[in-house]
Amino acid sequence: MSKKEPEKSTPDIRILQSIEIRPIKREERAQWDALVRQHHYLGLHTLIGETIRYVATHHEQWLALIGWSAAALKCKARDQWIGWPSFLKTKHLAFVANNSRFLILPSIHIPNLASRVLALNLKRLSDDWQTLYGHPLYLAETFVDPRHFKGTCYKAQGWLFLGHTRGFSKCSTRYYHHGNPKMVFVRLLHPDGKRMLREPFIENLSFQEVKPMQLSLKHAESLKEHLSSIPDPRLRRGIRHRKLSVLTTALCAIICSANSFIAIADWAKACTQSMLKRLGCRLNPKTRRYEPPSEPTIRRLLQLIDANAVDQAFSNWFRSLTGENIAIAIDGKTLKGARQQDGSQVHLLSAFLQQKGIVIAQCEVESTTNEIPVVKQLLEPLAIQGSVVTLDALHTQKSTAEFLVKEKGADYLFTVKDNQPTLKQRIRDLDLVSFPPSAPND
Repeated sequence: MSKKEPEKSTPDIRILQSIEIRPIKREERAQWDALVRQHHYLGLHTLIGETIRYVATHHEQWLALIGWSAAALKCKARDQWIGWPSFLKTKHLAFVANNSRFLILPSIHIPNLASRVLALNLKRLSDDWQTLYGHPLYLAETFVDPRHFKGTCYKAQGWLFLGHTRGFSKCSTRYYHHGNPKMVFVRLLHPDGKRMLREPFIENLSFQEVKPMQLSLKHAESLKEHLSSIPDPRLRRGIRHRKLSVLTTALCAIICSANSFIAIADWAKACTQSMLKRLGCRLNPKTRRYEPPSEPTIRRLLQLIDANAVDQAFSNWFRSLTGENIAIAIDGKTLKGARQQDGSQVHLLSAFLQQKGIVIAQCEVESTTNEIPVVKQLLEPLAIQGSVVTLDALHTQKSTAEFLVKEKGADYLFTVKDNQPTLKQRIRDLDLVSFPPSAPND
């Protein structure tokens, strides 16, 4: 006679029924991180991208911790199951969240607790994401190490097993092979989520309330003129796709979140014949069909083309759309994922239109210098008469002020800090009542 399975005790059932799950409070972050770092088999370095940390409680007692982060950039099993091309994956990946940490605290021993906590978490996950980041979630994913777990709680909650990873892990900008493939599980958070992730456009894609730029036919023709001014570096012999059509195709694909040569080519392949015609693509005389440029064609042209000429063309075009009396912010950033041949990081100085959210010019700052002399190089080719240029305290220099006012006809707004005590004191000593304003002050 077989033994009967032991029934769950009444106290355990009551605990499961009264469990609450909520995002942690700001002051609980350190405690949450410390517990995961101490007790989770992977530890905790950080959660990547958009994140939410949850805690499951019973009468304020912490029972379990769940951490959600941005979805994995590469997961062949997931991508094949969804069926999206690379440019759509890049565009819609934010609608997928990764269950990167799940920990039942060591002192807690309650049957079926993991599946119960997971179920409660999934009910509110998308709404919480919408509240915090301005967009919902359509899919949840997780990776389970078969050396330690079987994924039972995920299976109990209807998660779908898709296969195994290839055993790679990302460190900084590189992938390395650790040789421990993990099981891939996914769970739809919307009944039609799989189809929605394959759609070219998803409502509520904009994470911030940003007014789109309205382009008239005149503005579009103006853009065409500026792109035409960029020199074609290719030899004339053997050219099948015109420079303008390749640049236009790449520009439209990048606007649709394509971030690689392959993604641009995939986007072009998905275009209809009418779209390819409007992009100026080549008409095959035999098939009478418009053909998009291939990935090698796109790659060769974009690698050979003069980057400064491209920046100049776009800067002039954006500037022509805005008119005068605009604010231009100057700021420098170090690009973490970009390095020179000698291993040094790339540092860019950019000019940014605050009202439009557009970078109109950028220059690389060489390792042998700093941002101060690069400002003139950055703004020299731009028509900025009547604009207000804002810069941080590093650029609070007499030479920069004279360049902006005398040579460019612009105004400036500088920051003065304690490391410039003489200038700061002179500003404090100004008689602002008798100080003549540069413009009428109502």
